Amino acid sequence: MEIILITGMSGSGKSVALHALEDAGFYCVDNLPPELLQPLLALEHQHHAQKLAIAMDVRSATSLPGVPAQLQALRTAGVTVRTLFLDANTDVLVRRYSETRRRHPLSQGATQERALVQAIELERELLADLREQAHVIDTTFIRAAQLQRHVKDLVSAPLSQLTLVFQSFAFKRGIPVDADFVFDVRMLPNPHYEPELRALTGRDQAVADYLAGHPQVQDMLQQVGDFVARWLEPLARDHRSYVTVAIGCTGGQHRSVYLVEQLSKRFGGAWVTLVRHRELDSH
Repeated sequence: MEIILITGMSGSGKSVALHALEDAGFYCVDNLPPELLQPLLALEHQHHAQKLAIAMDVRSATSLPGVPAQLQALRTAGVTVRTLFLDANTDVLVRRYSETRRRHPLSQGATQERALVQAIELERELLADLREQAHVIDTTFIRAAQLQRHVKDLVSAPLSQLTLVFQSFAFKRGIPVDADFVFDVRMLPNPHYEPELRALTGRDQAVADYLAGHPQVQDMLQQVGDFVARWLEPLARDHRSYVTVAIGCTGGQHRSVYLVEQLSKRFGGAWVTLVRHRELDSH
């Protein structure tokens, strides 16, 4: 049996992720109390279920501390378990709650924004242990369709091998909260200032040729690649399933996109790699 546990912040898109898994052939259960995990697995085992996706959240706060031990026991028993944690920055979560007029499960009837922020920060504390052991997906700047693609890509990658996620982003929109390593390439030559390249992206050959012609760009590419290569084996030995490497420039259109594409080519032959372009994919 393969089990995907979806958890994370309220308003971060867990329902969207669960629907993506349902489309991928998983039997999905939303808001399962942790105390019912073992009975559910026993029942599904009787029914010969192969793929099971479970969503847990802060509504089960009193029982959440015991979940990591339950997951470890399942892995020890030979069950394939992946944990995905959906996150977003506080400002975006507040806006989403304001737009939907939903009440946060920890707000206890409060309606003031300050009380909502306090509820969100309390939720972060309660979920910290689960977040530490999960692959984090930052939904701050992505649409529902993007999130569905990300989830399907992640669960389709083989669990037996570490998966490298290379992501480009714009510093002006904030650093991705799901990044394990962040590299700043804003000091490199910027194609934005070349009129014929401004409307293109780092995936276009003209931009790639321009950046490849600058030695400092190639130095950066080599050094970032060497750093990632140096630590992949230790990360794999630490039983990491996913590692996210984020490359940021000013607009997330040219330099960071180019480096992500080149890094994916370098590592794609030996490792499972996924590519995300946060700013390009959001259009």
